[in-house]
Amino acid sequence: MPAECVDTLIIGGGQAGIAMSHQLTLRGRQHVVLERARVAERWRSERWDGLRFQFPNWSVTFPGFPLPHSNPDEFASAAEIAAFIDAFARSFAAPVRTGVAVTALRRADEGFWVETSAGPIAARQVVVATGPYQRPDIPALLPPRDDILQLHASAYRAPAQLPEGAVLIVGSGASGAQIAEELMRAGRRVYLSIGTHRRFPRRYRGRDLIRWWTDNGVTRTPVEKRGADQSPVVFSGAYGGHSIDFRAFAAAGMVLLGRAESVDGDTMVFGDDLAAKLAHGDRAYFATLDALDALAGPDVPEEPDARRRLADPACVSNPIRSLDLRAAGIGTVLWARRDTGSISDGSRSTSLIPRARRTSGMG
Repeated sequence: MPAECVDTLIIGGGQAGIAMSHQLTLRGRQHVVLERARVAERWRSERWDGLRFQFPNWSVTFPGFPLPHSNPDEFASAAEIAAFIDAFARSFAAPVRTGVAVTALRRADEGFWVETSAGPIAARQVVVATGPYQRPDIPALLPPRDDILQLHASAYRAPAQLPEGAVLIVGSGASGAQIAEELMRAGRRVYLSIGTHRRFPRRYRGRDLIRWWTDNGVTRTPVEKRGADQSPVVFSGAYGGHSIDFRAFAAAGMVLLGRAESVDGDTMVFGDDLAAKLAHGDRAYFATLDALDALAGPDVPEEPDARRRLADPACVSNPIRSLDLRAAGIGTVLWARRDTGSISDGSRSTSLIPRARRTSGMG
């Protein structure tokens, strides 16, 4: 089959791919966007019902196209974000082909050869805008068993979806933390395996963190220049938006655990690293407060209560190193860890990066 030829091919119809399409459209550059399902598909089918975006409504915008909202300081749902991305694509008639999956990408003499479910395409340039964490990371740590549902966070929808019993969540990034809180508020017994994270204040000295970041240029700073620590950032847009302190979760009844390391029969073993992981999160939190204090003028009211550190709960001072899953009544293990997807370039597996990237075969 002869290949279709395009100047620029964008792989992915999410926010990065649609934003790139908009910029190319403004410049009159011929291009095509391929999306394996629907525009903003992952916001539609891989997010849970109660998710709230971490950034406030006023800050969510494409160029000249802000998110519609009734309250600038509230936080959008996944469905609202998906509708917003789709509306932006339609606003400039983005050349998106939905239902077309890219299966391989390799260099050719004059650019790239792209294999798709609709046939081959030859492209002078390719932008990979597929986003990170495409493949659910469910490790072989816990063998399948009839009495425990194993579920990835991308397949979670609501508490009622899960069987009766306690829930063990492995992973404490933004998704793991927000889902853990949702399940706890729904009356579930929740065990949360904590990973390395940075916890940030939702608001400080009367301003949302994103307002601080926007006014001081952080949101315009490339990710690679924001410091060496790229561990997950934890703060929430749920329930009106709030800071997350896992010690507060424990005080409300959640059981915190270290890194999940192994399973022997009914027993899961956890590392002796819980206190260290919480301390790592604390350092990021207090460093952020220090940085914001340095930026605040003399007329900005201080907030000393933000620096109060909760006492370590029993599960931190006397950490649980092993958990009998059957005895604890665990009905669900929810994996909220991360993994990246990849496509084949003909010689090796190429990780799909989290930001839109331009690659060129012309020099």
